[in-house]
Amino acid sequence: MTVSPSRRNITALAAACLASLMFGLEISSVPTILPTLETVLHANFQQLQWIMNAYTIAVTTVLMATGTLADRYGRKRVFVVSIAVFGLASLICGLAQDALVLIVSRFLQGMSGGAMLICQVAVLSHQFREGPERARAFTAWGIIFGIGLGFGPMIGAAIVAVSGWQWVFLVHALIATATIALARTGVQESRDPDARHLDVAGIATLSLSVFCVAFYITEGPDFGFGSPAGLAIVTTAALSFVIFVLVELHSARPMFDFSVFRLRAFSGALLGSAGMNFSFWPFMIYLPIFFRSALGYDNVAAGLALLTYTLPTLVIPPLGERILLRFGGGIAVPLGLFVIGLGFMLMWAGSGVEHVSWLTLAPGCLIAGAGLALTNTPVTNVTTGAVSSTRAGMASGIDMSARMISLAINIALMGFILITGISSWLRGALSGALDAGRLQDLAQQVASGAAHAADFAELTSLPAAEAALQDALIHGFRLVMLYGGLSVWIIALASFAIFGGSYATRKRPAPSGGEPDCVPRSSPDWMAGQ
Repeated sequence: MTVSPSRRNITALAAACLASLMFGLEISSVPTILPTLETVLHANFQQLQWIMNAYTIAVTTVLMATGTLADRYGRKRVFVVSIAVFGLASLICGLAQDALVLIVSRFLQGMSGGAMLICQVAVLSHQFREGPERARAFTAWGIIFGIGLGFGPMIGAAIVAVSGWQWVFLVHALIATATIALARTGVQESRDPDARHLDVAGIATLSLSVFCVAFYITEGPDFGFGSPAGLAIVTTAALSFVIFVLVELHSARPMFDFSVFRLRAFSGALLGSAGMNFSFWPFMIYLPIFFRSALGYDNVAAGLALLTYTLPTLVIPPLGERILLRFGGGIAVPLGLFVIGLGFMLMWAGSGVEHVSWLTLAPGCLIAGAGLALTNTPVTNVTTGAVSSTRAGMASGIDMSARMISLAINIALMGFILITGISSWLRGALSGALDAGRLQDLAQQVASGAAHAADFAELTSLPAAEAALQDALIHGFRLVMLYGGLSVWIIALASFAIFGGSYATRKRPAPSGGEPDCVPRSSPDWMAGQ
């Protein structure tokens, strides 16, 4: 049976959209079930962090490799294989009876998810080549991706309420089956005859460096930051990164071409990619724990409360695009980062009132989400528009790698700050009644919601144990909010300084008195105007 080209394209778009939906849901829906996983799988706080971070670190390991493999062996083939592995990994996640099994299967899920993500873009770029049709396809794909990220918390909470936490993962095994059928029918096979060799050394050294940094931050309190083991991990991370840089500098076709960092627009926008993941995205992992453990909300209520944080990311992006077109990336990107920081500072203020609730955090959540929406689209457009079209794929790969690396590191770092804040509050409240080891264990139990008021009262002899638990958690979370706000403001200032007068776009007069066009910096028209 012959399928018409238009119908085949629609089928391919549906496959890409379903794959993007799965990828987004596995980032944003899982945080809402972390408190449940702590209870059911008896996971400690570090294991809860690894359940999230295994996914993000694994995505980082395959981003650059997938493009090369897809170009060489076929984009459709790699796309279908990655979907199948994602479905299998999701099935293993749903059947896991142990936290360690879930962490390992999450790593496999992240590797296949990262491969899916890269293949989606490659498939759509090949399948939709005409301007308007291509724009509509990528718009639809972006909307579905945003729905997965924005509504993930509510979807995850609803699944848990209706069935069980397992179906947050198992549902993807079913969606993956349908996606494979669509991909096999609609996606055209394509290859690059000039595909380069796989940069194994670069991939291995960068992945090892990122993993060591995240492991050091997450597990450091247990083995000691200054212990021989800790120093060995730090040394391995540093050496791996140095080797990575040397490998890429001496490679004829590097996966990371460091020469693009000489472009002020590219570097300034890349800081925007990192800034979002110093603040908004890693905090989305911990905000459900705040709603559950500090405010006492159930899964559904926590998921609904989290919508104030994620919904603005779906409705504000057109405004970010307009700001980019009017003022250029040198204003749009730092402005978006500043708004994210403002939201975090308002959350910090709202969590310091006498009666903390979702309402006291809502203004900050809304503004932080709006800031993310103002930043995300300009960052993507500027990083790819600051270089020539032949290097756009490489620029996109660096952008996505910067996002996932900074996300993985800051998931670990925010967890460390949270534990440190809780420990400092407990140390002051208990006046040295517990040694450092027991204090650390207690802080981790408080952070994960495993510390119950009766046990806490017996262990600490504190009056009003339930209120003390809440105060300790709020104190820790306020430090995390402060970190998120201040760090993203610092990055916004650095981004603005690096952009300087280089805005990545400039206006040219409209030919008939209409709105001026915005010319990509890499275009001949832009170059001619300099």
